[in-house]
Order: sequence, then structure tokens, then C-alpha cells
Amino acid sequence: MTGSREGPSRQASLRDSNLRLVLATVLAAEEPPSRAAVAATTGLTRSTVSRLADELVTGGLLDELDRSPAPGRGRPGTPLVAGSGVAALGMQVNPGFLAARVVDLRGRVLSEDLVPGDLSGSDPVEVLRRLGLMARTVERAAPASTRLVGRGLAVPGLVAARHGRLLSAPNLGWADVPIRRLLPRGLGGSALTVANEAELAARTVAAAAPGRPGPYTDFFYVSGEVGVGGAIVLDGRVFGGRYGWAGEVGHITVDTDGPPCSCGSRGCLEQYAGLRALRQDVERAGWALGVALAAVVNLLDIPTIVLGGHLAHAADALRPGVLREMEQRVLSSPWRPPDVRVADEDPAAGATGAAYQVFDQVLDAPASLVPQR
Repeated sequence: MTGSREGPSRQASLRDSNLRLVLATVLAAEEPPSRAAVAATTGLTRSTVSRLADELVTGGLLDELDRSPAPGRGRPGTPLVAGSGVAALGMQVNPGFLAARVVDLRGRVLSEDLVPGDLSGSDPVEVLRRLGLMARTVERAAPASTRLVGRGLAVPGLVAARHGRLLSAPNLGWADVPIRRLLPRGLGGSALTVANEAELAARTVAAAAPGRPGPYTDFFYVSGEVGVGGAIVLDGRVFGGRYGWAGEVGHITVDTDGPPCSCGSRGCLEQYAGLRALRQDVERAGWALGVALAAVVNLLDIPTIVLGGHLAHAADALRPGVLREMEQRVLSSPWRPPDVRVADEDPAAGATGAAYQVFDQVLDAPASLVPQR
């Protein structure tokens, strides 16, 4: 009796696993693969891949392109690509702006809005109300055929992701904010993913598009906004630490006698390389970044540093000082010199990363969006 109950369960589990495999293989491919190419890559039979691909196409997670000429005899293959009608909403609260954008599974921005403004010391209730109105407008502006599969929000601070609560955001002046409860109905709730802005922005470097690997697999991302945040990426995946709070490089002390920081400490990197400080003294910012990032590399053995946000804009001026300090302070620099790169310019990378995080959940469980056979 037990075996008869477990049989269908095992079959469903195998189908779910194979759906994930086929979808992941298509999204990660450099060129759109045919069903035969997917079968060759995955080791699944061509009939199995064909059936699963048909299901993913029906569910909107994959699209078919025009048939390409076959290199030999036989029917030409039909290339498969990420579905163009599946999308996620990414939002971002930043001390300097609010952003909302709808991103499709191919990584394209379908609609967006970014409203600049000084939100330091703002009222979270009012700000989240405004963000909700923006989000609704952006969702309505997306193509009517778009199927929205989830929503995410990037915020600059420590987040209790499971509860959707912002614990502390010194540069906003916010503490213990129940994000999910304060967003308008339909946008918040348990389905909303909430995460740190730097962690989400790092996803846009780790992945060129949802499911497609980016140029670096192991790196430390430094997010420069009003403050300075960071994220550790290992093997293409963000490492958030035990509670999701890893990467707070902006509050590494570079000078114990330095200026007071909004976090309550003194001499934090943020006081030297945050946007306000950077405008006053680029040379000092390069020194402070080099000191802090040398400590990161020595501690974690991360081969690459990626600068984002305003640090990317100022990279040409910052890099000499950063490299000078890192070369002196990183123990392994004689054998592997520090590697400092610059992220692509995107004023709201956290919003895109929030959408990518939603897609990560879809890629982990595509069966939930595919019609049952």
C-alpha cells in the first residue's frame, strides 16, 4: 500500500527535477539550443526533453524561435529561449530615490519609473505608500500579455528576510519597519521578497539575465549609494551569512579616531567613501576603500572586487588609491594582484536584482507555473 502511494509522488518529483534541469539548461546556454541540444547536454532522452520543453512553452517559461537550418540531414531544430511574457516586479527604496521596474525572464526592462528625492529621515509609511502607487503604475504600463510571477523589494540596511522586516537602515533613519504590512494590499504580504540592496544589486553582476551566468563567479560587490554596502558572491550565488546580514563593508572601521557614523561607531568606511564624503575627497575615499577591501580579501580569499553605484562612476579616480592600498595590505598580492572591476551602469540595480530573486524562486520550482498534465 505504501509503495502505491509513493510511486506517483516519486514520478512527480522526477518530473519537477527534470523541468528544472531543462529550463536551467536553456537559460544558461550562450546560444538558443534546440531540444536535441538540450537532450545532449542533460543526458535526458530526446522524447523526454521534447515533452518537458512543450510543457515549459505552454507555461510561458520558454519561447520557440524560428527553426534554424540543421547542419546535417534531418529536420531543422527549433531554438528555445527564455519566455518573453513572464515577468517580475522589482522595487527599490534608496536614500536618494524610489524605483520600480518590471523585468522579464530574458532580463529586459519592460516598464519602469525612478523618482529622485532626499529620503533621509523620511516617514516609512508615507514612502512605502508612494512606492506602492509607483509600482501599480509600472505594472499597468507593462505589456498586457505579461504574466507577473512575483514581486521583490531592495532596501539599504539589515533585513529579516523571512518576516519581510527592515531592522535597521541608518541612512534612511528607519528602524524595525514591517515592510510587508505597510505596502498597499496586493504588493506586500508574505509573497513579497525583501532583501538588502547590495545583495540584490550583486545578483545583476552574478547573472547576465535570470539563469544565465555573468562574467564573474566569485567576487565581492561594493555598492556605493549614499552609504556603502557589500555582498559576497561564491560560485555565482550570493552568500548572505547565517542571518543574511553578511557584506556590511560600509561599517568596517578604517580609522578608530575617525568621524562618527550614523550606525553609532566611528571611522566607518562609509564616512570616507559614501556619496557625500566622496564628493569632498576622492583620494581619501580611495585610501579607505583600499584598506577595507584588503581586509575583505585577506579574510575571504575573494579574487575579484566589483564596484557599483557611485563608486563605479568614480572608478577611474578611485582605482589607483584602492589598488595601491590593496597591493600593500593583501598578503597574497605578490602571487595574485588585486583585481578591481566596474559594474555596468544601472541607477536601480537593486530593483533589477529584486526581480532576479523572484525568478530564482521560479527556476527552483517551475512546475508551479506549468499546467498539470
